Amino acid sequence: MLVTFKSAASGDLIMFEKNGKEILALLGKDPEEARGIVTVDQLPGAIGALRSAMAEDKARQPDPETDAEGEPEDKVSLYQRAVPLLEMLECSLQGREPVTWGV
Repeated sequence: MLVTFKSAASGDLIMFEKNGKEILALLGKDPEEARGIVTVDQLPGAIGALRSAMAEDKARQPDPETDAEGEPEDKVSLYQRAVPLLEMLECSLQGREPVTWGV
């Protein structure tokens, strides 16, 4: 399944359900809810929470990202997956538009 994030301030953002639920939990939202909203008043807190989680994830990543054999890892990190949503949240805050999601 997919989770689609929407805002009138930007284009739609589609994530795999597993990744979308992980990020919803970071935002303080119930990941089991099929639909929901980040209100304009909630956007600053959501942005802060997402930035903190992204910073923690980036700090855990080896530099450069290599596995035990020195080969580049193919794994997409939370940091990489969250950048487009962070941009959506920031645009939504600037435009004073809520962000909704649905499965």
